[in-house]
Amino acid sequence: MITEEQLEGPQKVTWCTGCGNFGILAALKKAIIELDYPLRETVISSGIGCSGKIPHYIGGLNSFHTLHGRPIPVATGIHLANPELKVIVHTGDGDCLGEGLGHFVHAARRNVNLAVMIHNNGVNGLTKGQFSPAAPRGYMSKTSPPPPGSPMDPVNPTAQAIVAGASFVARGFSGDQGLLVELMKKAIRHKGFAVIDILQPCVTWNRVLTWKFYNEHTYSLQDNDHNVSDRMEALGKALENGDRYPIGVFLELEKPDLASGLPLPSETNLVKHRTDLKALQKTIDEMSL
Repeated sequence: MITEEQLEGPQKVTWCTGCGNFGILAALKKAIIELDYPLRETVISSGIGCSGKIPHYIGGLNSFHTLHGRPIPVATGIHLANPELKVIVHTGDGDCLGEGLGHFVHAARRNVNLAVMIHNNGVNGLTKGQFSPAAPRGYMSKTSPPPPGSPMDPVNPTAQAIVAGASFVARGFSGDQGLLVELMKKAIRHKGFAVIDILQPCVTWNRVLTWKFYNEHTYSLQDNDHNVSDRMEALGKALENGDRYPIGVFLELEKPDLASGLPLPSETNLVKHRTDLKALQKTIDEMSL
């Protein structure tokens, strides 16, 4: 049985007081405790930004704090080297939907067996509040002063994941702990590319997408008889952003994951595989004739 003490982070938390990331961290710890997988079999990959500090604030797990926009390809490598591991990605909207957007789309298309949790607050908080790819059109920040504020439509990670081919797509809110814990557990259990777009206020820089805003503008998909096996219905709900934000499971399908279609070693995992160097040299020699 995993305890809260085992998950106590090795470093002091430096997020701003009231940050939505606290709710995400708390939900992650609860999900890990309730799933009760051996800690040595769980790995967290994170990128750059406030979300990227998650590995520093949770103990007992393996983790890899990667480069900006790169937690998904690193996590893909970890998974393919040892498919027995539960690999969880924590990434921000600036990290995942900017420099990392190509990795996100292709991992969804390939249906890599990962649980990807996007900390979505609409700003680049760690670099002092510039608008992120998820900022609403017209949002005003240091890099988008009036007029007209942010001059473009935001990236919609929920819709992107559905269109790209992810087999589990959900949206949560860091202020709804009960739902968020259940979504995390579902995503980690799911075999395939699982995405949770987590709405989380940045109390320092974003004065629009606040706790009050999300409390007043979110509603439950599951309380409204949403069909999670209907891709087109899921996409329609994902495009409903604006005045009302649906939260819950949008899409949940069974489909082959990437590893099942690759010629991976059958006798052992790649992490334990040892290449026969003499056989490799023979192959190289034959190719050079």
